[in-house]
Amino acid sequence: MTEQPLLAHLIELRTRLVRAAAGILIVFVVLFHWAGDIYRLLAKPMMDVLPVGASMIATDVTAPFFVPVKVTMLVAFLVSLPNTLYQVWAFVAPGLYQHEKRLVAPLVVSSVLLFFIGMAFAYFLVFPVVFGFMSSVTPEGVSMMTDIDKYLSFVLGMFVAFGVTFEVPVVVILLTRMGILRVEQLREGRPYVIVGAFVIAAIVTPPDVLSQIMLAVPLWILYELGILLSVFLGKPSAKTDGEAA
Repeated sequence: MTEQPLLAHLIELRTRLVRAAAGILIVFVVLFHWAGDIYRLLAKPMMDVLPVGASMIATDVTAPFFVPVKVTMLVAFLVSLPNTLYQVWAFVAPGLYQHEKRLVAPLVVSSVLLFFIGMAFAYFLVFPVVFGFMSSVTPEGVSMMTDIDKYLSFVLGMFVAFGVTFEVPVVVILLTRMGILRVEQLREGRPYVIVGAFVIAAIVTPPDVLSQIMLAVPLWILYELGILLSVFLGKPSAKTDGEAA
């Protein structure tokens, strides 16, 4: 291999990275004016359960500015994700065989959609339950006044936890399509998956049982969905390495 193709690949990679970053930056600049509104939308599940007259607090001098900016940057990243994924796809697609393209493209799209669904599940269903529980167990005489920076860290952690959980069907399909595991093995491992789901839920969610169930049960259901889809898709067909891209 000569150095020129490698240099060309590096230039192409730099171009794709710059375009992806530019897409995020453009969306961020457009959304910056509404940074405060975006943060209020994120904080709504907590604000809905706070006592009348209570509010969040900022213990850091710069938090009132930087926390909404961080949230807006996250939203800009999510909004511009189609452009980012296109840039990644445009870079790697020329090196893939045709059967790999048929597998990778649907998996990437479904992975993104499932991650968004996991985030929406956490925001609309889990957060009201978790924050309602925290509000109900707050001792009398104690004011529930959450710091906005710590609140952001908490909700981001929950978004990641539920987003990753909803990726389980994709992982199961990949394991079967790559021949690492068979459907029969996945079925035999069902009891361990159920126990593992509740262990993971106990680690990443608050201590109330309901929120743990709201993570563990979807994880188990999505595992079963992955098995069903693996059966539907069947075994991977044999492909020769010489198949044209």
